[in-house]
Formats: sequence, C-alpha cells, structure tokens
Amino acid sequence: MNLWVEEGIINYIGVSDNVEQEIAKVDCMVLPSYYREGVPKSLLEAGAMGKPIVTTDNVGCRETVDDGINGYLCEPRSSESLTEKLEIIINMTHEQRLEMGKKSRIKIQNEFDEQIVIQKYLDAVKNCLSEA
Repeated sequence: MNLWVEEGIINYIGVSDNVEQEIAKVDCMVLPSYYREGVPKSLLEAGAMGKPIVTTDNVGCRETVDDGINGYLCEPRSSESLTEKLEIIINMTHEQRLEMGKKSRIKIQNEFDEQIVIQKYLDAVKNCLSEA
C-alpha cells in the first residue's frame, strides 16, 4: 500500500473528525478491520453514500458487502487478499465503480435502514420476554 501511496494511486488521509466529507471524496471505502466490532458505522455511511466497499470477511464487516456485487471481501489479516481486491477496484472503470456504489446504497437502504434495525431489536426483546 505504501508503494501505491508513493505512486499517487492511493491517497491516505489519516484520521478525520469529518468522516462524511472525506467519504464523499473517495471512489471506494476500504476498511481491512480484523476486530469483531459489530457493523462499522463508517461502512454503513459509505454504502449509504453510494460507495463500493472493500472490507474483511469478518463478523460485522461482511454484513455490509455482497461480494462482487457492491464491493469485495478480503481475508482478515491478509495483505495479499486485500491487495487482490484493491487491484480489482483500481482496474475498474469509473462507471463500474459507480454502479457498484449504487448497489451499496440499495443494500444499506434495504437492510440497515433505522426502522428495520429498530424493528429487529424490538422483535428480539419481545422474543426474550416471551421466553422468560
């Protein structure tokens, strides 16, 4: 990745307090996390903003990607796997990335809309109470 940064292929921006503004500038959201952190809000925001996603095939992250449809899943802690997926994205046309991003937007709307999440939570609480 450092080579890609040096060659100007990738711009690494570091830490930001204005994530939405930074996501708006990118062609693809990349989060190679290997922590079991739940569904990362950064991936939900990127998908909602119509960005393709490259992330790990790990609990929480994998739920945001239909592999090959709205992004790609790489193996956790595998720089080789991450590189392979990033090369696919880099070699896509701008139009292909835009189409993949549209599919991200649809996936996030259909699966992670606030009302859907709240209803799933209420259903889970209801099931727990009825079992008690």
